[in-house]
Amino acid sequence: MTIILLAITIIISLIGFSNEMIQQKLIFNAYLIHHRKEWWRMLSSGFIHADFMHLLLNMFVLFGFGQAVESYYDAVFGTSGSFNFIVLYLAAILVANLPSLIKYKDASYYNSLGASGGVAAILFAAILFDPWSKIYLFGVIAVPGIVLGPLYLYYEYRSGKKANDHINHDAHFWGALFGIAFTIILNPKIVIHFTNQLITKFPL
Repeated sequence: MTIILLAITIIISLIGFSNEMIQQKLIFNAYLIHHRKEWWRMLSSGFIHADFMHLLLNMFVLFGFGQAVESYYDAVFGTSGSFNFIVLYLAAILVANLPSLIKYKDASYYNSLGASGGVAAILFAAILFDPWSKIYLFGVIAVPGIVLGPLYLYYEYRSGKKANDHINHDAHFWGALFGIAFTIILNPKIVIHFTNQLITKFPL
């Protein structure tokens, strides 16, 4: 499923790079969603990107953690693992866009795009299953997920309050929380597994 999501996102993003009309038709615009009921933008915006670097970064993280989460989901949910994985990713994009829809529903100038909400959900689901797994910042600095996760959430929350750098930090923040919440709702025993992972590393 990860490879399929990667392929679809890359193809649609590349088309968007060369076709401004398609890009504008798919982009998240809260005003158009709220006032003209163009609801597809809530999801379609997760399959287009601003530029190659934006696309590369999101797809790098999705590829790196998506397959791991797929394996975890298959192990925990059996035959429904792949379906749950797709729902996790797509629903995270929708949920991550909700705060921006509420905040900017009357701001016709505000646009947002990118798979960051879904990717953040995948990343934090991975942390939930394996909190001590290393995440490499800039591909070099190894930081355990349990350490980086809270720092990431704090940074995105604070940055979302400032909203002055043209990045949808709210989508990152809520996508990450959704990844945790969705996985726990599907199987609450994941909390026990997570706790055991922490204790195993640092026994009391």
